[in-house]
Order: sequence, then C-alpha cells, then structure tokens
Amino acid sequence: MSRLPVIVGFGGISPAGRSSAHHAYRRLVIDKLEQSTADATYQSLAALMNLPQVDKQFILDHTLVRKIEQNLFNPDLVRTNKSAALKASDENNIAFVLKKKQLPGSIPENWRITDINNGRVKVEVDNLDVLFPDHRKSLVQSAGQLPSGFKPESLYQARSHPRGLQLTVYAASDALNSLGLDWETIKQRLPADQISVYASSAMGQLDINGAGGLLQASMMGKRVSAKNCALSLAEMTADFVNAYIIGSIGTTGANVGACATFLYNLRQGIRDLQSGKFRAVLVGASEAPITPEVIEGYRTMGALAEDEALNKLDGHTGATDHRRACRPFAENCGFTLSESSQFLILMDDELAMEMGANIYGAVADVFINADGFKKSIPGPGIGNYVTMGKAMGSIRAILGEEALKHRSYIQAHGTSTPQNRTTESHIFNELAKAFGIKHWPVSAIKSYLGHSLGSASGDQIITSLGVWAHGIIPGITSINNIADDVHSSHLNFLTSHHEIDPSQMDATLINSKGFGGNNATAAILSPHITRQMLRKKHGAQAFTQREVRNEAVQEKTMAYDLETSQGKNKLIYRFGLGVVSGEELTLAADKISIPGHQQSVSLELENPYQDMTTDQPKS
Repeated sequence: MSRLPVIVGFGGISPAGRSSAHHAYRRLVIDKLEQSTADATYQSLAALMNLPQVDKQFILDHTLVRKIEQNLFNPDLVRTNKSAALKASDENNIAFVLKKKQLPGSIPENWRITDINNGRVKVEVDNLDVLFPDHRKSLVQSAGQLPSGFKPESLYQARSHPRGLQLTVYAASDALNSLGLDWETIKQRLPADQISVYASSAMGQLDINGAGGLLQASMMGKRVSAKNCALSLAEMTADFVNAYIIGSIGTTGANVGACATFLYNLRQGIRDLQSGKFRAVLVGASEAPITPEVIEGYRTMGALAEDEALNKLDGHTGATDHRRACRPFAENCGFTLSESSQFLILMDDELAMEMGANIYGAVADVFINADGFKKSIPGPGIGNYVTMGKAMGSIRAILGEEALKHRSYIQAHGTSTPQNRTTESHIFNELAKAFGIKHWPVSAIKSYLGHSLGSASGDQIITSLGVWAHGIIPGITSINNIADDVHSSHLNFLTSHHEIDPSQMDATLINSKGFGGNNATAAILSPHITRQMLRKKHGAQAFTQREVRNEAVQEKTMAYDLETSQGKNKLIYRFGLGVVSGEELTLAADKISIPGHQQSVSLELENPYQDMTTDQPKS
C-alpha cells in the first residue's frame, strides 16, 4: 500500500526570523495579521534579536532584505590588496627594517640583509614587488540578512564553526524542539536504519572559518586551521545533524543541485518514505553566502542587483532603496543574496498516525529534470517545463482537475533577474494554457527574503505552510508593476497580499531553477487534504485516536514556542555525548544491537532479484 510522506515538523531561521510556529511567515504578512498574532511574532523577533523590549519599528527595519550590516562585513570598506612595483629613487636603494623572524622563508636573490640589533635586520633592494593593504566600496550593498542582533554562535559552543553550520544547529534544533514529540521516543520506536537525513548547502561553507579561511590564509600571512578544510564541505550540514543533534546511525546524504538543493534533498527523503524501508526523515539546507568574495563573484557574472542599477530603475541618483532590491517579475536588474537554514521533519503516514504527530501537509512528489544541451551553464533551459508539468500532472492525478485549476497556486523561484522573469513566466503561462488554467495565482517570496541559494525552496515551503495556517498568500510588494515582457495571459501575479480560505487551497507548487540546469518542482498538499487522505486510508476511528494523541503533542509544541519567544533557547548540540564504539555492539548473523537503541538493525534482507537468482537452501 502507498505511503504518504507527511510533514510533521519544521523549523529554521531566515531574514524573517524563526520558522517554527510560522513566525518567519508571519513577518512577511505582519501588517495583515490580527493584532494579538502580530504581537506574538514581534515578541518572538525581539527575543531572537536580543532586544530588551519590543521595538516594532526597529524590528521592521532590521529584518528581511536591507542594506548589508557591519556584523557581516562593512560594504563601504571591503578589504583588498593593491599590487605595486617599487623602484629605488635616484642612487638610493630601497631600505627597510624588520624583525628577523619576519623574514620570508625563501629570501629573494636581490635582497641584501644586514643584522642590526635586538633580533632586527636591515634589508636593501633595488626594486620590490609589494601588496598595499587597500579597501573598496562594494557595488552591491543589499542582502537578505538574519534579524539584527541574532547571534547563533552565542547559543552553543560554536568552536569557530562556519556561519552556515551555526545556522544548521539552530534550524535543526528549532525543527526538533517544535515537533512536540521527544526525538528519543521516536528513536526507540524505530530501528536505527529506518531514519534518514538529507541536508546540504549549495556552495559549502565559504566564510573565514570554512573554505574562505582555507584559501585566504597564505595570502594573509596566516596559517590554515585544522577545521578549515573539513568544515567547508557542503555535506557538513547533514553531518552536523547526525553527529551532534540527533545521533543518527541511519542513511544520510548531501544532495547538491545549485538553487534547487533543498528540493533535491526533499526528493531523496520522500523516496525513502515511499519505499517503506524508512519511517522518518529530516530534510534541510543551510546557506550563509553573504561574504565580500561571494557577492563579488555573482556580481561579476552580472547576476546581482547593484546599487547604481537599482537607482537607474528608480530614476534617481540619491539613496538606494535597498529594501526593494529584489523585484521578481518587474523591471529588475539582478537577484539579492540571502542567508537561511530550513528543515522539515517527515514521517510515513502510519508512523504519523501512531505518534499523534502534528500534520502540516504532505509532499505529493518532487520532480527533477536537467536542461539537455546548453549554450551556457547559468542560462535557463527546458528542464523546468518538464518538472512543472509533471508536478501539475501529479496534483491532477491525486486531487482531480478542478483542484489543480481552482485550488492551487505557485510559489515561484522568482529571482529578480531579467532573464528569470521572462523564462519562468513563460513556463507557468504556457503550462497554464495547456492545462486550461485561466488566472493561476503566483507568489514570489524572494522579494522579502532574497535568494538563499540552496535553502531557497525551503524558504518557499515554510512560507506555504504558513499560508495554510493564516490564509494570506504574501504578495510581491517590492514591485509597482509587472514588466511588459512577462508572460501573464493565464497568470495572476499577486502584487499585494492575497487572502484566501485555507480550506479552499488544496495544493501549492514549489518551483526552483538552479545554475547548470538543476530544475526541481515539488507538489505540496495542504493539511486539510492530508487529513482527508489519512482518514480515508486508516479509518475514522483510527483518525480520532490520532487526534486524541495529538493534543499532548500540540501542548508541547505551543510550550516550546512560548518559551523561545521569551528568549529561552534550547539549542541541541551534543558534542562528544553518547559516542558508541564498535566494541560495544552486539553482532550476530541476523542482527546488530546498538547500545541506546531498543530496536536492533536486522540483517535478514529480502532478495530483490528473486526472479533472477537460484533459490538458496534454508539453513
């Protein structure tokens, strides 16, 4: 029988704040919320930002996309070096004094060195190549940054972890803590090999504690840290979850698909659940790319919105409107980098019912297709037509044609580049025509959060879960009009917040387009549809019993939210705890027993090639 991947928990951190309890989503539509609900999110953000009291204007000004703040780096004083060739003036030599221990290991042939005193030497040369310390102003000054004052490294023993891994610890902890179920209970209920974790980043860890430090050290006259290389890997997102947060011995993986990375991991996770061999899965992505080097790399490609280009769009030369740097499907000039980490916890429907887990929705399917032959690696291609079409076909097959036509909407990739606005809108519009959809709603949340690369589709899914909770699809409020070259005859681009009846919105399509032809689209089913499916499969009585069990789960979820909004963080980071060595395992021909796990790992496997192999005699 089919197994439905049910979303039972979620958590994370983005420029909008903490994901659990829909707080990050609420920040996007905070002006449309009931006052009590809005106040709860202001309080959550105040605690996150370490504010002594709730300052609503400060919170609004220091969340979402905005001018780069100096806690990341000073965009007006980006460190660089200027090369120069010095030559002696007149008959005088170039001479300088330095400590003997500061001499290079390989002395240039034209250096004449004389000992002076106190361990110092005098160096004379005729000419000298040097690097002068210099600074430049970044041409890109906007980014989607985490709320000001949020310091993940202060919440646990960060030990010089790259920022992306700090966000991983916070986000995965948020998801687990808000689950309403003790992870240890789940762990004891399942054999260790029936839990899987898929998480990664698109670009790895690129700041000074990761690959940035690894590559910069020799040029800065410093030593490479023992952690620089290991912690820079994209797979570290999953590795940290396994090793320090849940202690998983199950299947793990780090799928990378550029800007579609989160959906690549999600596809792997739901395939595990659908196979019946796995019962619970954590899926996530974490990205912290707001460094001068990464920004300059994307800017040089012509991909980012520079201040000068934004001012030209606005018709002035004054202060740049950094808040509106990202303008999907409008007259635009490039995307806006962002940082984020998002995690989903999924169970198969049977386990979700047994545990009385919260039900936030379900993943119908995730489709991934490449572009075929390409003229350029970053250029868009045809693969996204296939992923979108198959996701639409999936919703139609599961829910019917009317649900697809009238009770679904799109969470667009919507990067804010001129090329994206035409190509992605063409995909949506032509497929809407083909399926007979007339006014398909389209939202694009990068207008608030920016583009968090590998974590971007995680941002989109978390927002969609909030839409079903509060009935407001965030509008693309950073734009005034849809651009003339955007295809829109069968689409409804939401330029303002759009209120809906959540019970009349059955599904959303999460679209993602990545460099290199990495296209992915997920079909996400609403919580009310998920409940209907569970009730039909398991029966009314079983579903009622599940509802009773869920009451205690909801109480724990709400208690975590309340405590966290009061500033009581409960990050999970178990460094060096619960380590099991091979000598402690109990090994047998039919199973492996692991200390701390009630369920053994079975070694009695079925032959998947029974029709191709000779029957073996039973011993």
